[in-house]
Amino acid sequence: MDSEVRALLQKFQDGYTSRDLAQVEAFMDLFVAGEELEVIGTGAVKPPEGEWCQGREAVRRLVASDWEYWGDVAFDVGGAHISVKGDVAWLATTGTVTDTIPAEQRYNGYLKYVAGVLADEKRDEKGKTLEIVSLGSDIVEALPMGEIFVWPFRFTAVAVKEGGTWRFHQMQFSFATTRAPDVRL
Repeated sequence: MDSEVRALLQKFQDGYTSRDLAQVEAFMDLFVAGEELEVIGTGAVKPPEGEWCQGREAVRRLVASDWEYWGDVAFDVGGAHISVKGDVAWLATTGTVTDTIPAEQRYNGYLKYVAGVLADEKRDEKGKTLEIVSLGSDIVEALPMGEIFVWPFRFTAVAVKEGGTWRFHQMQFSFATTRAPDVRL
């Protein structure tokens, strides 16, 4: 059983490796058919907003967005910890996402972001200043390390066996942090 669930994870990796947007619908066969499907992305804060996806259509949009805009994703398929009990399995593993972001693109993206923060009428001056300084210091710290960014992440998932086939029922991608979380409520 462990090998069948690992094969499911490998198919998931294969989809994220090829990133073929024409195959998103076929890729969705790796997930349960019901609307109880839930995928929590790295940018998720609370359901059902942003990357906290509930239901097939929300998950389909997240996958397509990941394939189009995220970097190269690599799961530790061989090192995944997998437990199976009957028709339910859960797994945990690590992974990385790697992207090349030219310095000029980082600066331009930051300046556009600053313009958006300044235009946000819901924030007060102190909040705007803190947001701008926080991201600015992150960029100044990161740029000397080069244009290739490698972010480690954790991946956990629950799979169920439906009609003899293992499918993902729930999953979560999460970034570790050594500082205060990026988001505060």
